[in-house]
Amino acid sequence: MTQLLSAPCDGDDEWLPIREVSRLTGVNSVTLRAWERRYGLITPTRTDGGHRLYTQADVETVRSILMWTERGVAVSKVGKVLAGIRDLDAKKGPLSVIESARRTWQERVRQAVNDFDEPRLDHIYGHVLSLYPEQVVYEDVLMPVWHEFALRHDSFGQVSEWLFLDSFLRMRTLQRLQLTDESSEHRVLLAAMPGACRELELWVAALLMACEKIRVSVLAPGQPLEELALVCGKIRPDALVLFSDQLPSGDMAKRLIRLGLGLACPLLLAGKTADMAQDSLQGSVIGCLGSDGATMQRRLQQFLAGRLDT
Repeated sequence: MTQLLSAPCDGDDEWLPIREVSRLTGVNSVTLRAWERRYGLITPTRTDGGHRLYTQADVETVRSILMWTERGVAVSKVGKVLAGIRDLDAKKGPLSVIESARRTWQERVRQAVNDFDEPRLDHIYGHVLSLYPEQVVYEDVLMPVWHEFALRHDSFGQVSEWLFLDSFLRMRTLQRLQLTDESSEHRVLLAAMPGACRELELWVAALLMACEKIRVSVLAPGQPLEELALVCGKIRPDALVLFSDQLPSGDMAKRLIRLGLGLACPLLLAGKTADMAQDSLQGSVIGCLGSDGATMQRRLQQFLAGRLDT
């Protein structure tokens, strides 16, 4: 039952009216009321006159809601996400909540890998996917741990730990990729820049780019750059995406422009290379999708939709 309070005295900054919460968070009052009534995400206090009053904790909750919706979580599911984070005994505040949850899940993954406990790792994998979108699970939990183990090869047993985690994630990621609907409106080919990434990184990029209307087919790492025009000529995709997280070599821009001019489909870059090469490729035939999952998927959708309109 909502508690009724008298309006705060002048100078008392504990309570905030809805207009101030809107100003602080950028969320309009209509949306704030909808989050309260429809989803129970925030519970403001009411004055004797029926006006809503919010605390600073409510403001932080609103910011947390915004942060999760921007990461792809539906508003209707944000309550479940926040409840799951509270179960992890997270600290107060949106940034610390995400950081606390991220560190907790990462530590659970590390421990399962240290113990070579595949059933427990599989349980963690399924549980975290039930709470968060794929982008959050892979970019904030799984891949950072994978990168840690990939770099820790200086002690006995660490190579085996990384191989264990790498094998597990490749299998699960491939399974999720295979669930993509083959009747999708668009088909995109994804290939790695020569020597630029490992197989799992390529598959994760494909998983995060794909959506209901876009099916992403992955070419095996080691695909020669010069033969991509031949491959695309046979498969006829709507676009070819090259993925890399490494700094591009000095002549790579020229090679890519030459490749793009020889393709019957558009050429796009993804990964950190896309961020680093964006300025040098501006005005060329090559598009840049960015490096994080949400940006890559959004820009790919926008590109394909724009191409259809031309």
